[in-house]
Amino acid sequence: QVQLVESGGGLVQPGGSLRLSCAASERRNFNLYAMGWFRQAPGKEREFVGTINWDGKSAFVSDFAKGRFTVSRDNAKNTVTLQMNSLKPEDTAVYYCARSRDGLGRIDAGYYTVWGQGTQVTVSS
Repeated sequence: QVQLVESGGGLVQPGGSLRLSCAASERRNFNLYAMGWFRQAPGKEREFVGTINWDGKSAFVSDFAKGRFTVSRDNAKNTVTLQMNSLKPEDTAVYYCARSRDGLGRIDAGYYTVWGQGTQVTVSS
């Protein structure tokens, strides 16, 4: 069973940037699946952040992330990245990466079958 491990979270001031990475434990077939990022703040439901399809040629983010967050992937390194700029306190959450059931990126978390353990992002002065 493939495992996903997120890294790069931490404490950042408002307006700052963070780069989250997600590494898959197995190289085999990594490039067959879309990857997604989700987040969950305390007391709130998990929400979609962004996704990228299997070959990296199509990616999109949620409305709150447009113009600030970018999803990218490197299939040669089995990694997917979430670049977050202009961070706001309301971006504070645990961020999770996930592998979709196929190569198409989707918003619905139900399409994602493998999840990482999450990494904490805190935006505070």
